[in-house]
Amino acid sequence: MIEPYSVYQLTGYIRDLFDSDPNLQDVWVEGEISNFTRASSGHLYFTLKDDRSELRGVMWKSQAAWLSFEPQHGDAVLAHGHVTVYDRRGEYQLVCDTLQVAGVGDLNRQFELLKTRLEAEGLFDSARKRPIPAFPRQIGVVTSPTTAAFQDIQNVLRRRYPLAEVILSPALVQGTDAPPQIIEALRRLNDQTSVDVIIVARGGGSLEDLWCFNDEAVARAVAASRIPVVAGVGHEIDFTLVDFAADYRAPTPSAAAEVVTPDGALLRLDIRTWADRLTASQYTRLGSFQRELDAQARLLERLSPLHTIQNARQRIDDLTSRAAAHVRHDMARRRDRLAAQGRALDAANPRRLLARGYAIVTRTSDGQRVTSAHDAVEGTAIDITLHDGRLSASVRQRSLDV
Repeated sequence: MIEPYSVYQLTGYIRDLFDSDPNLQDVWVEGEISNFTRASSGHLYFTLKDDRSELRGVMWKSQAAWLSFEPQHGDAVLAHGHVTVYDRRGEYQLVCDTLQVAGVGDLNRQFELLKTRLEAEGLFDSARKRPIPAFPRQIGVVTSPTTAAFQDIQNVLRRRYPLAEVILSPALVQGTDAPPQIIEALRRLNDQTSVDVIIVARGGGSLEDLWCFNDEAVARAVAASRIPVVAGVGHEIDFTLVDFAADYRAPTPSAAAEVVTPDGALLRLDIRTWADRLTASQYTRLGSFQRELDAQARLLERLSPLHTIQNARQRIDDLTSRAAAHVRHDMARRRDRLAAQGRALDAANPRRLLARGYAIVTRTSDGQRVTSAHDAVEGTAIDITLHDGRLSASVRQRSLDV
């Protein structure tokens, strides 16, 4: 037996089939609104019907906030969105992202056909789009001088980058006379070699109000401009052919002014930051150079003859000091030896013995020293030397010890 689906499983399976079908993910549906309700959450719930069928519809608050009209019961509308299944009720519904009054749909079809044709020609290729200059000196603006969009652009430029000069090339931005004037305004700016970038701008409005920016000739003039073009037409949800032909698409005129200019406050901050970095880098380099210079100076000092001479002088002083110390030591040692020898000589001095009562006896006849009684007989003349003088005598008697 085949395992049965639960209701939730079957509903989910059907929902997946809807969600995977590309034909149901990008659809336009024309019908009459009935049972319209705006919930407290801001979401819109309604039914689209014709004389033969009905379709549930929902538009979330985020998309509903951009509606240019308040839908009413009985309104004929053109709705765009994708078809999916609401799991809770098992009903399929159209989740809308765009809702327009019927009749505008013809313009949408014209827009899509022309966009497809120009895109096939390569008019919108990203490869042909040029970069926006970082620091423009002159900014051309194509718009009506009386519009709030021009005032917004001027306010943004004065605040962000007052260095740039604004060159207005006036033109109508609504109605059947607008396309040729926009083309002529672009030509005037392209004839000025000093203009760096062009803003084509207009405030928000209905599809009919913005239709001049869907003119084929205007789109081609934007693509052919030798000067980069930034489109700032309508609000963020508005798209025109000029947006695709321009080098850059900004969501609003004010945003276009921000795109073409750097932020002056950030530039000043960057300048201060880079100045600080440059100063720090210079201090670092100077410190490195100073350390290298000090090292070279120390090396030169070590290699300098003056350093060698100073070392030699110091060596001489050291040797002189050591020699002087050696001489003093040797002299002291010699003085000590001399003193010792003097004391020894003094101790051996015969006069010191004589002073102690000893005497030196010599024969007068030959001066020989009498050291024994055998050296002098009776009658021998002798000389007696004492410590303080001499005596002369003769031997009267001699006694010999046995």
